[in-house]
Amino acid sequence: MTKENPRRRQEDFKTEFEEKVLYINRCSKVVKGGRKFSFSALILVGDGQGHIGFGFAKANEVSDAIRKGGEAARKNIMSFELEGTTIPHEITVEWDGAKVLLKPAQQGTGVIAGSKVRTVLELGGVKDVVAKNFGSNNPLNLTRATIKALTSLRNRQKSLEVRGL
Repeated sequence: MTKENPRRRQEDFKTEFEEKVLYINRCSKVVKGGRKFSFSALILVGDGQGHIGFGFAKANEVSDAIRKGGEAARKNIMSFELEGTTIPHEITVEWDGAKVLLKPAQQGTGVIAGSKVRTVLELGGVKDVVAKNFGSNNPLNLTRATIKALTSLRNRQKSLEVRGL
């Protein structure tokens, strides 16, 4: 049984990717002349068809952090399984302190989730899902947990074939 690598570059896909700034953090360092600010940016890219990537970058200017984050996001795009407009099965994933539960929902339900998880799911193309996050509300950990959950999803037919049913 061969397991394909879910991480790919943007060039591998023919679709157009949408970029979204999920979170910007300002950090200050006190030096002799006063405060020196630096910025970190969490950027998402997705095509709405089962491909999503995120990038986290730091720089001394907001625009540089966003640009670097966008480049990083395009470098590690991952694909995941969709079943119509929802996900194939329920899944719970933990990343550091953030725990994310994703449940499939009937068509027309919409994306019921917290803000960071909602953005990841919408950019990935999931239209009907119910999600709940437990524990931490750190944007980076929530994003990583959600993407880990999405890439861990398995297609129903493929898993039945593997089991020999």
